[in-house]
Amino acid sequence: QVQLVESGGGLVQPGGSLRLSCAASGSFFSIDPMGWYRQAPGKERELVATITSGSSSTYADSVKGRFTISRDNRKNTVYLQMNSLKPEDTAVYYCYGAGKTTRWASRYNIWGQGTQVTVSS
Repeated sequence: QVQLVESGGGLVQPGGSLRLSCAASGSFFSIDPMGWYRQAPGKERELVATITSGSSSTYADSVKGRFTISRDNRKNTVYLQMNSLKPEDTAVYYCYGAGKTTRWASRYNIWGQGTQVTVSS
């Protein structure tokens, strides 16, 4: 069974920075793309950023220019560097991966347990 384990959340002041990490473990052929979603209280889960194994990335408009997604394919790990954080970035951040068990298998969704990010003075 594949697991995605996040780390790096916490409390930060507005304008500050945090770096989230998400490591995949278990047996799989590939996890591609990987990315981050977030869910604020009372709101739906929304896409933050995704990245492919070839380093092609996409971002939500609300985080462009402030957040940077990256991945280390050898470590099966994805990162989210968050700069210039705003109170509206407060949410539970979930790591996401589209996994395959074999080269020919269909992709299936994998989610981490979530990590809380709170931006407040």
